Amino acid sequence: MSYLVLARKWRPKNFSEMVGQEHVLRALINALDNDRLHHAYLFSGTRGVGKTTISRIFAKSLNCEKGVTSEPCGECSACHEIDEGRFVDLIEVDAASRTKVDDTRELLENVQYAPTRGRYKVYLIDEVHMLSTHSFNALLKTLEEPPPHVKFLLATTDPQKLPVTVLSRCLQFNLKRISLDLIVERLELLAGEEGIGADLPALRMLGRAAEGSMRDALSLLDQAIAFGGGEVREAEVGKMLGSIDKHHVTHLVEALAAQDGSALMEGAEALAQDVPDYDRALIDLSSILQKIAVHQVVPGAGLAEEDDDSVQRLAELLSPEDVQLFYQIAISGRKDLDLAPDPRSGFEMTLLRMLAFKPDTGAAGAAPSAAAAVGKAKRAPAPKTRTQAPAKRPASAPAAPTPAPRASSVPATSAASVVQSPSGQEQAQIVARDTESWMSLIGAMHLKGVARQVAVNCVMLGREGNTISLQLDPSSKALLTDTLKGKLQESLSAYFQTSISLRITLEAPVAETPAKQVARLEEEKQRDARESLEQDPNILALKSTFGATIHEESVRPLDD
Repeated sequence: MSYLVLARKWRPKNFSEMVGQEHVLRALINALDNDRLHHAYLFSGTRGVGKTTISRIFAKSLNCEKGVTSEPCGECSACHEIDEGRFVDLIEVDAASRTKVDDTRELLENVQYAPTRGRYKVYLIDEVHMLSTHSFNALLKTLEEPPPHVKFLLATTDPQKLPVTVLSRCLQFNLKRISLDLIVERLELLAGEEGIGADLPALRMLGRAAEGSMRDALSLLDQAIAFGGGEVREAEVGKMLGSIDKHHVTHLVEALAAQDGSALMEGAEALAQDVPDYDRALIDLSSILQKIAVHQVVPGAGLAEEDDDSVQRLAELLSPEDVQLFYQIAISGRKDLDLAPDPRSGFEMTLLRMLAFKPDTGAAGAAPSAAAAVGKAKRAPAPKTRTQAPAKRPASAPAAPTPAPRASSVPATSAASVVQSPSGQEQAQIVARDTESWMSLIGAMHLKGVARQVAVNCVMLGREGNTISLQLDPSSKALLTDTLKGKLQESLSAYFQTSISLRITLEAPVAETPAKQVARLEEEKQRDARESLEQDPNILALKSTFGATIHEESVRPLDD
């Protein structure tokens, strides 16, 4: 006896054996049980999700010798013949090979005749969207008002190509892609029934490769059994699919987190030894980054057992901003592979791009902190200005006197604050704190993202023992969450090397917050630059002689 492939051997024989598509099965079962049968049904969906299988089970339900039922017996001659594809009153048509109008007319010539053996004559037209326009026109009238003994079951992977006139005459059911968990559960069951040794990670790889198609999953399982010599193991399935060992991908992400270019190139070299599909490698890399991003927002969400440890560990090494950046570069890098000299160099350039564009906020050469920016702004005595070209003063123009430098305002170094007691009475407490000390502390802790935004909008009231009191500008109230407060508290505890308790009150700050101080100093620098430019002798001469004007938006202060 010849071998029967798994996709045919394990094709469901009744609705209860179907995997997924509950929304379609429920409607069909209710229609059969309540005798509310339409004359034309349209099943649409991607390949291998059950369109033809549901149609055959529906035909069996209509013609079962025990009567119209949602649970055909599977034992009568009609059920057996339909399962074997030789039931005379089930006419299956492949529209892809019979697209001409003459084929459709020939098909419809026998519609008016009663069924030979069954209760209904069922026309199952697969890939119906392939019919020509004339074929659809020939079908319309019969499809709208067929004889009572005729049922039309249409299946298509592309319902958009069907004329509206056809769609309006059918009950439409859209079959969804089958979820990964359902596919893996089915593969595990069938592997057990077949007596095949199978690893769960290997079955999950097959399920992901099937992309929601149960038939593709069963075909891949057949292929994996043959490739593995009767067993389905993760390593063998990976080789068969051309997948990348997850340890390679994990090593690459670890090297990116550590900003270790040497380790990154070593990982790419190790990956090259397996002669991989580099497009698949970027897919796997973006996949693990997506899992990390989801885990950072909702810990544990959507993780398979084999992913738990690596994803959790990597989520702690990477900031959410870096994960988003790496993910975007990975999916964009796939488009560049065809343009690269060769796929490997395109893949390596994508990795190096991740390394080059990763923000470095903690090491030398990093972007200056808010405290450093303020200190630099205060040390700048007289801002320089950027001009497009030096202008020579005309000989006839009078020399304007050089203006005296304007005194730059500096932030107050101490402030008094009023803290409300629990009873609500105001108790004046003088809080002598250097404003810049809090800013320096922010820079030393290397805070990033929203946690830094919260910190720079706070004023430090003081420290009593291991408790630090902060005032947060009420305008930044939306930024403060329990998670961010916890991160800020952890950073302070790590900096002081002791457990710090953080108390944050939402009040108008009694002193200037670091964010406002930076903004004020930048504004003062801009004003000084504009005034310095307006009083420059060369500019005054150009105004006097040629009527020149200054474009305010083009004036920018220059740092030392």
